[in-house]
Amino acid sequence: MKQHSPGLWDTNDTVATSSTSAPLAERMRPRTLAEFTGQEHLVGEGRILQRMIETDSLSSLIFWGPPGCGKTTLAHVIARETKAHFIFFSAILSGIKEIREIFREAEGYASRGMRTILFVDEIHRFNKSQQDAFLPYVEKGVVTMIGATTENPSFEVIAPLLSRCRVLTLKQLEAPTIETLLQQALTDRERGLGKLGLGISTEALGFLADHAGGDARVALNTLEVAAGLTRDTLITIEVTQEALQKKALLYDKGGEEHYNVISAFIKSMRGSDPDAALYWLARMLEAGEDPIFILRRMIILASEDIGNADPRALQLAVSALQAFQVIGMPEGRIILGQAVTYLATAPKSNASYIGIDAALGEVRNSGALPVPLHIRNAPTRLMKELGYGKGYQYAHDFSEGYAGQNCLPDSLAGRKFYDPKGFGYEKSIVERMEWLKKTKDSKRR
Repeated sequence: MKQHSPGLWDTNDTVATSSTSAPLAERMRPRTLAEFTGQEHLVGEGRILQRMIETDSLSSLIFWGPPGCGKTTLAHVIARETKAHFIFFSAILSGIKEIREIFREAEGYASRGMRTILFVDEIHRFNKSQQDAFLPYVEKGVVTMIGATTENPSFEVIAPLLSRCRVLTLKQLEAPTIETLLQQALTDRERGLGKLGLGISTEALGFLADHAGGDARVALNTLEVAAGLTRDTLITIEVTQEALQKKALLYDKGGEEHYNVISAFIKSMRGSDPDAALYWLARMLEAGEDPIFILRRMIILASEDIGNADPRALQLAVSALQAFQVIGMPEGRIILGQAVTYLATAPKSNASYIGIDAALGEVRNSGALPVPLHIRNAPTRLMKELGYGKGYQYAHDFSEGYAGQNCLPDSLAGRKFYDPKGFGYEKSIVERMEWLKKTKDSKRR
């Protein structure tokens, strides 16, 4: 067996995925693309990686994604599927000296007509000069490099190297995908826990999948610990809690407690209680609720319960959603906390919410009332002859940009749907509407 420096090994080395001494997550690594679960947007039928392998057109790549989403595994699978020589290179354990050794080795394989895939783990940890060392060999095709990073490659990988690689974004694994991986590990008799004859309760399976943080490695290795702790043939929620060292909160994402907690969260913000709102937010996050679901509800509240009392609330809620999608967890909890405390302490008004529902109720009651002639569009001569647009008063022709003309159907003239509150920014709106009414009345007189 060849001797490599620390942090280096290839497909001929003893990466013992079948060894019973290796952690379960290592033993259960998929060996083929067909065994790979998740990242369907990259490996599904007709998708980019599937096509690259099928057509033997693999280029250098950067895998960007969170821990445990399959970056290393996917690189191994690609090497096996393309029958390439595979070298694993750790940015933590290796330096420039090892880089030179790799390329000498790769050139030897190239002379025998064999491709070398160089997998660079945590490529963002290399400094600029170390990354520069890869450039000539990637450019000449001596190696096909696959870099893996949890950090944004736009900031962490030098531009010349980035321009020679295609960046592929791997997504955090969703709970159903992790549940599938856990079930496979329990039934696999060759590499998994199948010989133990263990099952897992639905509650425990869901708990472990929700609390693995989208990390398959965490989920599988915790399952192995739970299997060692159980004294029965069924892994229970209590055993899973002990293995993961987390308690299962009373919170079923599909059941009553889900609705109880989200109701408490919304009503705490509506009731201007930031402390309670933060508590219920923490309850949901700790129980594994989807933060995007929480943020969507916050956007609704920003319009329904705050509205024009503070127009910035909606802007902040939408910005929080966009920021969270960029940042993710765990730092995303800070964004959620800021948005929740702002919404909870903002002045409240449901006037816009009541207004649109009142207008919808009128439309459903009175039907499609005719549009007054003076505010109809008149693009043709016939329409003008029929009186379309006749008498329309252009607002900007009047002082302060207000003509005071009626724009409702004649049968609804004077009807009010929007009744702003007298506090927050809506206090200014009330004053403005009072001025508009006085001006309109004076023009009529």
